[in-house]
Amino acid sequence: MQPIYMDYLNRLDIEALAMTDAEILEATETSLATQGRGEAVIEPRVHLEPGVANGHFNVLRGALKEPIDSAGVKVVGDFVDNYKLGLPSELASLLLFDPRTGVPRAFLDASAITDMRTGAVTAIGAKYLARKDSKILGHVGARGTAYWNVRLLNHLFDFDEIRVHSRRPESRNGFAERLSRDLGKPVVVTEDWQSCVEGADIVVEASRLDAPTPVLKTSWIKKGAFVVPYGTMSAIELSLTDIMDKLVVDDWGQCKGGKFGSLRAHVESGKLSADTLYAELGQIVAGLKPGRQSEAETNLFWHRGLSLSDIALGHAMLTKARRLGIGQRLRYA
Repeated sequence: MQPIYMDYLNRLDIEALAMTDAEILEATETSLATQGRGEAVIEPRVHLEPGVANGHFNVLRGALKEPIDSAGVKVVGDFVDNYKLGLPSELASLLLFDPRTGVPRAFLDASAITDMRTGAVTAIGAKYLARKDSKILGHVGARGTAYWNVRLLNHLFDFDEIRVHSRRPESRNGFAERLSRDLGKPVVVTEDWQSCVEGADIVVEASRLDAPTPVLKTSWIKKGAFVVPYGTMSAIELSLTDIMDKLVVDDWGQCKGGKFGSLRAHVESGKLSADTLYAELGQIVAGLKPGRQSEAETNLFWHRGLSLSDIALGHAMLTKARRLGIGQRLRYA
């Protein structure tokens, strides 16, 4: 057998790549268009609950045809109490394979990939479904994915006002300081949910609730807004979908089943179904369905997280790493 080698990118390597906002968005949008054209395979995520801590593992699997031409599996540990140990709440690993032979191509630290691609999918959803003149962002949640939500949304919209809120004061204050420093503009810290999201043009809910609790009130959402709820535990009222003109998801297969997700109760009650669903985001990105069609539309986008965007961003990172000589080569066989 011929020797088999695989690339390895650790956390420090990923940081050294210094992926730009444009590079992250381009890779993610390419994967969404590929999915929308039916040139991808995605399996619904599965969960593993070890039962020894407040957390679980997410396992995501998929494959993309050209131009990315790769299969992959990502495993994410999501443990909400990790901050007590000085650890991130989410730690992830990504394996990439040749889809024709099964030969492993690469192993990457995927914690940053998870954060970046989540923010990119949020931003691309807004690109197609939010008002082009959106100037006020209300963001609830300050975990790792939250930073890239705000950064990449601001890259596309250049907001006049960014409001943030999270449960712990030290968390929301530190989050706002980091954003203000990196974006070069003021960030407003709010003391409650209502003052964060009421009247905002774009509302993102990425909270970390212990159990489903309808904290975000439908009455706070203004007509014409774009709303992205994606907390693991639902923070929204059942009535939220009633005011929406378009309900869009990233992948209906993984949204319609499972234990977790911000719109789980809406699926179970029939408010979100194959009949009420407008489209998957990939169909809109691929041009198969229109996105926002009027300034008056109030739209909602729910994303559970796509293995395909992980694979695409991992592929983009590998390509850049090879060009820059970053990372290691490991003997596999």
